Amino acid sequence: MNEFFVVLQFLIFPGLLFTAVAGLLTSWVDRKVTARVQMRVGPPLLQPFFDIGKLMIKETCVPNGSPLAVFLGAPLIGLASVVLASTILWRALIDPGTAFMGDLIVLVYLLAMPALAVILGAFASHNPLASLGGSREIKLLLAYELPFILAILVPVTQSGSILLSEIVARTAVASPSGILALVVGIVCMQAKLALVPFDMAEAETELSSGAIIEYSGPPLAMFKLTRVMMLFIMPVFLVVLFAGGAVVGNGWLGALSGAGLWLLLVVVVIVLRNTTPRLRIDQAVKFFWGPVSAVATVAVVLALIGW
Repeated sequence: MNEFFVVLQFLIFPGLLFTAVAGLLTSWVDRKVTARVQMRVGPPLLQPFFDIGKLMIKETCVPNGSPLAVFLGAPLIGLASVVLASTILWRALIDPGTAFMGDLIVLVYLLAMPALAVILGAFASHNPLASLGGSREIKLLLAYELPFILAILVPVTQSGSILLSEIVARTAVASPSGILALVVGIVCMQAKLALVPFDMAEAETELSSGAIIEYSGPPLAMFKLTRVMMLFIMPVFLVVLFAGGAVVGNGWLGALSGAGLWLLLVVVVIVLRNTTPRLRIDQAVKFFWGPVSAVATVAVVLALIGW
């Protein structure tokens, strides 16, 4: 019976179905706000669902010479990773007793898997543009993971634990180290979501979708679904890390404040996407390994001395 409920949680709530629906609705908010910024009306509420549904009934084309298992398995790996990450994160929020030692480390690993899946699919495509996009994705991943992990060390230091349930209960952003780490986390989140100014791996004006250029049908739908699910779950992850103490344990008031913080982070992502130019990959690497990593290091030092 316990196994049945675990499978149910993975497939329905807080797993695949819940995260997919929430991600598609978040994608609609993104597209609607972007349209308003560009003085357009924007899509109807259900348009993201229609887009995914249309791709699911399209034909799947596999390039000649591509390893079938790798080419078709890459989008599955990315989708399964973000579903599992969402399940672990929401279970820690809803029922802290289900937390396990090192769950934060597992979450960090799972949230890196969608990018690795894109890289895997790009090189399995045997397309020059896809390979170039995959190469850029590798460099970008190496660039932002360092400051992202440093930013995560701040709430770990504040709570004195790597248990997600304990971090949620003890951390809050109202400290100099927490504010700096949150800023770093937002910048790294933008790169993890592959949104402007860090969309160089799939730059449509340069690479015609780059890393996923050879994908079609259900595999392409899974890549796009993974992306919108990340758009939902990454702000939730940052809210949990940096404002967990202000959200959990305060009843409906805490839930509303958490939802407000999540919406604020989504708006920040959309604003950055629509107001910044795309960087070159070398500029992105210098940016993350330079000023972003420096700010993250200062945040860790401040957290160590109790600030």
